[in-house]
Order: sequence, then structure tokens, then C-alpha cells
Amino acid sequence: MRPIIWLLLLVASAGGIYAWHNASEDKLHPDDPRMRTGDRGVVMLAAEWCGYCRKQQKDFELAEVRYRVLDVDTEEGRRAATALGTRGVPVTVVGQRVIQGYDTAALQENLTPLGYDVY
Repeated sequence: MRPIIWLLLLVASAGGIYAWHNASEDKLHPDDPRMRTGDRGVVMLAAEWCGYCRKQQKDFELAEVRYRVLDVDTEEGRRAATALGTRGVPVTVVGQRVIQGYDTAALQENLTPLGYDVY
């Protein structure tokens, strides 16, 4: 095949993947926390028994981050975790971004544009 045909096939398949990815974002489960966070909201899935959750909550409180906690040991928290397809905690939703675990670099990267200096 000529190189131009390969290029056209590549561009066509990439467009299909892009369209599929965007279509899947539009169909969030009703229990998914991203349904309520918009572009700037922060929700943390946590558990009382989780040391990393407590540390992250303390970091958020010191930085005055406005956020909501969903305890995964409650029905609402379990539904949110299931909707996100996650099993561990903490899981933090910043806008539409899902951050797994106590990932200080990812949290800082996503919270800085919202005006928070956490780490």
C-alpha cells in the first residue's frame, strides 16, 4: 500500500477512537461522583480505617481545600466506588479527573489550577 493510504487509515481509526472515548465520558453512571463535581468540585472516597485517607484529609484541611468525603463503608460511598470501578482508597475526584491512591504529585497538579497549594 502507498504511504498516503496508511496515513488516511491511521487518521480515520484515531478519529473513531476519539469519538468512542468522548461518547463514553457522556454516559457516566448516576452514582459516579463526577456527575456532581463539574469542572472544579472535589470529592474524596475514603474510609475511617485508612491511614492515607486521614493524612490526605489533614493535608486538605491545612490547605483549606473545599471537598466532600464519601465513606466507602456507607451505601453512598460503596455506590460511588462501584461506579468509578475502584476498590481501594483514597480515591479523589478533582473536576472530571480521578486520582487513585495518595498521589501527592497528581493531587497538586490538579488542585493548583483551582487555587489550592496542598503539597
